[in-house]
Amino acid sequence: MLIKTYGSAVFGIEATTITIEVNIDKGIGYHLVGLPDNAVRESSYRISAALTNNGYKLPGKKIIINMAPADIRKEGASYDLSLAIGILAASSQINSQNIDDYVIMGELSLDGSLQPIRGALSIAIKAKEEGFKYFILPYQNAKEAAIVEGIEVLAVKNITQVIAHFDEKELIVPTKVNTALEFQRQIAFPEFDFADVKGQESIKRCMEIAAAGGHNIILVGPPGAGKTMLAKRLPSILPPMTLSEALETTKIHSVIGKIDSGGLLFLRPFRAPHHTISDVALVGGGQYPQPGEISLAHNGVLFLDELPEFKRSVLEVMRQPLEDREVTISRAKFTVNYPSSFMLVASMNPSPSGYFKDQNNPISSSPNEIQRYLNKISGPLLDRIDIHIEVTPVPFEKLSEERKAESSVDIRKRVVIARNIQQKRFNKTPKTHYNAQMNVKQIRKFCQLSNTGKILLKNAMQKLQLSARAYDRILKVSRTIADLDQSADILPKHISEAIQYRSLDREGWLG
Repeated sequence: MLIKTYGSAVFGIEATTITIEVNIDKGIGYHLVGLPDNAVRESSYRISAALTNNGYKLPGKKIIINMAPADIRKEGASYDLSLAIGILAASSQINSQNIDDYVIMGELSLDGSLQPIRGALSIAIKAKEEGFKYFILPYQNAKEAAIVEGIEVLAVKNITQVIAHFDEKELIVPTKVNTALEFQRQIAFPEFDFADVKGQESIKRCMEIAAAGGHNIILVGPPGAGKTMLAKRLPSILPPMTLSEALETTKIHSVIGKIDSGGLLFLRPFRAPHHTISDVALVGGGQYPQPGEISLAHNGVLFLDELPEFKRSVLEVMRQPLEDREVTISRAKFTVNYPSSFMLVASMNPSPSGYFKDQNNPISSSPNEIQRYLNKISGPLLDRIDIHIEVTPVPFEKLSEERKAESSVDIRKRVVIARNIQQKRFNKTPKTHYNAQMNVKQIRKFCQLSNTGKILLKNAMQKLQLSARAYDRILKVSRTIADLDQSADILPKHISEAIQYRSLDREGWLG
């Protein structure tokens, strides 16, 4: 008897439906074909034990299973449940009526209980697109998949529940999630709040500008100045994620099994990999490609602490994702794309000792040592960072102040207003959403200066010996500062402030 069940394979963050054809005929043997990996081949042992321990059995006949399309590699143990149900249906041990309406996924334990799967959200979206009515999966993944409307998500803890459902002895109640209500559960008072930061008003202002325009930023300062503390609080002032952003971010975390039972990710991710990270771990890849840290930071913040300590090769592979906002991983038989639209926040000491030009600390480095240290960061990478800001230690008087600083919630209100202005500005350009993404043509259109502004920028570039790459960055940041002021025009004061945020471009910075 031939029975078809359906599973799904996830490549990148997209799912592909897999048809599992189970044929049982005269003879003896178990044959699994269709490019399965070792984990899928081993499924016969898990299925046999799970069925035996729940009062069922593998039929003592010739079982041939084909997983189509046969040219797609099937990976992992998530096909156990769909294979087991196919065998039971083909051997008439369960009712197979309407089995074509189901996508079935789950990893079996030997006692018949189910382990969570990866990529449940992507699978649910694909199943809905292809017209399936039901999705059976482990209960740990229920909320994640139930976000998708238009398909019934049936969450189960063990195989006996699935068998009882098909035999209509005990139907599984679909999991329901009110997506709109769930989406409103965003934390109003973030864990890391700018209200806890004493002093550093100029740095907070700089972080607000970076958040408002989506600008990459580098913080330069000695140890203990508060660089990491400030970076951790940046997500708290970014605009709340839209539903489409939340879905896309959740899909990425789902494919590597980083989603807990809470379902949709509401908060913008913050990723802070150690400087010993490898190229593949940062950008993604591997023999069976997986998203890296820059994709896990999609729609959020990637924080690289002590930037010069990262391997040069690791930093260089970030250049293309920073420009294109996606990672392309190519293999001989397929290509996988992972989105990677993130804000880069980097920090570094101003010198190897960390105390460059600090009058209160005798430790110092020679100009040559400092230059070698700074040269670890390539010009092309630095060119993709819009804002450079020097962070100085907070004096004791500021640390001992009782007055509470401005909260992240209040700062975020101004950021949201500025982002709304940019959204209207770029509503006809689908690839540009905020100022940091402007290309040269858009800069010329939206960042026009008055004669006074042009003279001010020209004098600043000559006097401060700013490099040519600083010009467009200053214009972008000026546009964001004007948006925060809700000004249609870029005024000289906006340009003056933006000029301050190009420290590392000054030829005389070491002087």
